Amino acid sequence: MSEIQNILLAVDAVVFGYTPVEGLSVLLVQRRFDPHQGMWALPGGFVREGESLEAAVSRELKEETGIEIGYLEQLYTFGNPRRDPRRRVVSVAYFALVRPETFQLSASSDASDVRWFDVQKLPDLAFDHGHILATAIERVRSKITYEPIGFNLLEEKFTIPELLRLYETILGDKRNLDRGNFKKKIKSLGLIEEVNEQRKQPGSGRPARLYRFTLSQYAEKKAQRIFEVLFPQSPKR
Repeated sequence: MSEIQNILLAVDAVVFGYTPVEGLSVLLVQRRFDPHQGMWALPGGFVREGESLEAAVSRELKEETGIEIGYLEQLYTFGNPRRDPRRRVVSVAYFALVRPETFQLSASSDASDVRWFDVQKLPDLAFDHGHILATAIERVRSKITYEPIGFNLLEEKFTIPELLRLYETILGDKRNLDRGNFKKKIKSLGLIEEVNEQRKQPGSGRPARLYRFTLSQYAEKKAQRIFEVLFPQSPKR
């Protein structure tokens, strides 16, 4: 005789933000109700009957934070039987990377507040959301070494130091970048092109040349794992 299941399905959203000044942040909401009332958590909630996972995570983001994101990538499914004190809840998590200044935050629904937090200065998180966030950070750090996922995080025109800072901020100390040859290597990939403009850098008397992304050759080169030029295999321990 088969056992009757009593499991709820939920979604959670890990929305990373990046600015050249503040670095990498994550969007969190303050819970209005128990369990974990007053604690900070990832935006999310239960999936409704007849609702797709993608529709559910978009709805919860809109309801709790006031923002809409065109595309979120599925991260992982979290199903520890004790992850929610109320009952058995399985959550499918999604993630995205955005520029925070393009959004106007507005807490509502189950959230009493919503803020961007530096990923290095996080409060204690409700449920298993610390584990979900750590998983998302590792996914982003891995993904940025083989796909240009950071392209939407910079302005249309940027300097090489700004691009270098983007990679260093997201990767942290997980991978070693050859800073001395970064400019030469990134240009060799054919994904950026120089524009006939310059911009003065903070703390520097010399203006830096500006570049922009060009993805015309990306699809063709992707299969060649072009980002191995930037991220050679680390020695095995």
